[in-house]
Amino acid sequence: MVAAYIEENVRYALAEDIGTGDVTVTLIPEASNSMATVICREAAILCGVSWFNEVFQQLDPKIKIHWTYTDGGFIPTNHIICTLEGPSRPILRGERTALNFLQTLSGTATTVHHYASAIADLPTKVLDTRKTLPGLRQAQKYAVRCGGGYNHRQGLYDGVLIKENHILAAGSITKAIEQARAYSFNLPIEIEVENLDELQQALAASPDIIMLDNFDLPTISEAVSLNQKRTKLEASGGITLKNIRQIAETGVDYISVGALTKDIQAIDMSMRFSH
Repeated sequence: MVAAYIEENVRYALAEDIGTGDVTVTLIPEASNSMATVICREAAILCGVSWFNEVFQQLDPKIKIHWTYTDGGFIPTNHIICTLEGPSRPILRGERTALNFLQTLSGTATTVHHYASAIADLPTKVLDTRKTLPGLRQAQKYAVRCGGGYNHRQGLYDGVLIKENHILAAGSITKAIEQARAYSFNLPIEIEVENLDELQQALAASPDIIMLDNFDLPTISEAVSLNQKRTKLEASGGITLKNIRQIAETGVDYISVGALTKDIQAIDMSMRFSH
């Protein structure tokens, strides 16, 4: 992960929280020093160590952080993640911002871990989407990797994904793929189809990937049969932990899940001062 991106994320988040100054922390003597522990209250996959560290690096480099776990590691319930030592005021000032990053990114990584584990013995890969929290695209994409998933395109610039409105504007599936091939600068070309007729049209134009949008299970199986491994197939839409394995067992290459980064359940973590 690029350090400049993390620094910018943290700088913005601290400015958002602290504003003109932390008025409560003035109750603490300026010379006070403390030790604190961060505890994870539920089983989780850790993610966000660099963001957490950067919060306190920006507030006071004298704060020392000792980690028990690393990004991608499994944390059992009620285990200590890390300890902090240093000036009390900046530790208190950064507590919420640091935990926000750690809880959110660990939440993403943990969700991905559940999905990836459900099909770990199959060749199908779990992909994320662009349905990310504004300003945290790269952070959540990193969390997906920590959880055992894979990244789809980072944004609109590193891959062609032709959807329904692109097809309508271009005139047809064939024309849309031809135009993409002419102007895509050797980027991968993917097209979304909504039925088997559109799949046949797409197969004739030979894109790199075809996305099966909201296909039911029998139709996904039929699509895999029709494809005959001519191109990569991605299932998308309506994917849950209950059905992901059945979908993977059809033989699709990828399954993309917007919920990995969109429907975030933050991990329960807390910081406690010991003195």
